[in-house]
Amino acid sequence: MLRRLRVVVATVLTLASTMSHAHNFHMGIADISYNERTGSTEIVHTYTAHDLATLLTNLYGRQFDLGRADSEAPLQRYVEKQFTIADKDGKRLPLQWVGVKVDADSVVIFQEIPSVKLTQGSRIHNGLLIDFLPSQKNTVNLQTNGATKTLLFDQSSIDQIAP
Repeated sequence: MLRRLRVVVATVLTLASTMSHAHNFHMGIADISYNERTGSTEIVHTYTAHDLATLLTNLYGRQFDLGRADSEAPLQRYVEKQFTIADKDGKRLPLQWVGVKVDADSVVIFQEIPSVKLTQGSRIHNGLLIDFLPSQKNTVNLQTNGATKTLLFDQSSIDQIAP
């Protein structure tokens, strides 16, 4: 009986340990809003740190610690490739990298489009992590004229038009 109890306890501890290191739901969120004071459109992305570190390790074949300064440039290249905004005529808008804030659980990425207010019909491409994790879902909250519209990006809808 004691042996069976030990096996059960060991199994539960192993499963709990495995579950704490992996997650089955992959999601990211971005908030896009116009800052009246600066005259710029601001974009704030939040993604799971483990997912981004694993992606970069897969892309570049080396371990990444996103808290280190030498990890920011590869992250920036990836984000600028997978997240773009174009105007209603299809002209890509110049997103500027502002910076990144990393903690143990998440990565917050800051971008802006100076002197631009997004209009209806702007085109958003959000393939962040979708190319790496088939179950990735990215939510974009787009605030225009006081109202917030929510767009959902996944493998079947990487490109969307702002309402």
